Amino acid sequence: MTLNFRFAVVSDLHLALPHTIWDHPNRFHLVEVSISAFQSVLEHLTQLDLDFLLLPGDLTQHGEPENHAWLQQCLAQLPFPVYVVPGNHDVPVLLADQQSISFADFPYYYTKFGYEDPQQIYYIRQLLPGVKLIGLNSNSFNDQGEQVGCLDAKQLRWLEEVLAASVDELVLVMVHHNVVEHLPNQSNHPLANRYMLANSAELLQLLRRYGVKLVFTGHLHVQDIAYSDGVYDITTGSLVSYPHPYRVLEFHRDDQGKESLQIISHRVESVPEFPDLQQSSRQWMGDRSFPFLIKLLTHSPLNLPLSQAKELAPSLREFWATIADGDAVLDYPHFPLEVRRYIQSYGALAQQNPSIATSGTPTLIDNNSTLLLS
Repeated sequence: MTLNFRFAVVSDLHLALPHTIWDHPNRFHLVEVSISAFQSVLEHLTQLDLDFLLLPGDLTQHGEPENHAWLQQCLAQLPFPVYVVPGNHDVPVLLADQQSISFADFPYYYTKFGYEDPQQIYYIRQLLPGVKLIGLNSNSFNDQGEQVGCLDAKQLRWLEEVLAASVDELVLVMVHHNVVEHLPNQSNHPLANRYMLANSAELLQLLRRYGVKLVFTGHLHVQDIAYSDGVYDITTGSLVSYPHPYRVLEFHRDDQGKESLQIISHRVESVPEFPDLQQSSRQWMGDRSFPFLIKLLTHSPLNLPLSQAKELAPSLREFWATIADGDAVLDYPHFPLEVRRYIQSYGALAQQNPSIATSGTPTLIDNNSTLLLS
């Protein structure tokens, strides 16, 4: 049976009405553009014949009720269905405080956008005949009330039940935290592990068992497509971080059952506050990169002395912006060999993908590509 549909993914909006913005000298989020950038994206998407829109979390900057309310009203005016899941910024506290909504409040803001039963913070919805979406919650709180990224046992049991009942349908999964590693040793790296789902291995086992191939995530603020044994994790960069991207995707299944997903990435080039947004934003990120780079160089696995890290860090000013761009090609030939190879490992080199035989050549699939799914 043939199947064709078009949809979009816009992630990590970090929406912040002007009176809710508070500054931090090292923040990478250019939240000043959040409202205008999102409005620009919607202006484009409403001109397309979309079947639906996915928003994989961090809808707001700090879970402020007025920002959730603004988004709720905005989404209600769109001509296509929209589905959301919470990010860590949307539900930063278990119980409401002066700044943020409570964890349990989130579904009540989005009853028209996936959460028909607001007493449950995950859901399954019929998108089209033969196509379902599972929206998962990856935000949990430990005994100390600290937020952690994992799926609780109850949700995993529910997930297996709905997957078992959906074996004859195409299932898409949306969750905020990454499920497949997008960075070297992401699950164990002291700076990157918080972007991974802590029990991603358990989730991947379920997805493979029931033939789920497509997962849509956010959180990391980079354009990247990662693959692990049958499962693609398509993570989309943040609308308030360079390069301010979003994706339009088309799924195709022909009459012989061959399936593919075409991915076209776009970026917000300009907003009234920043007419040259791409250049201004890349500079913004570079200006704030030094503390992060020092941590990267002095932490495992490099463990460089602080003095050496301070010497190398200025050359890496655009390191994270290049990764956020997707399809990164990174080489610093003047670096010590061990450091050079480690930095290269963050790039889009073919040896990272075992399905590609020619090593050392870029595998440019992060932004514009067609994934062959069968």
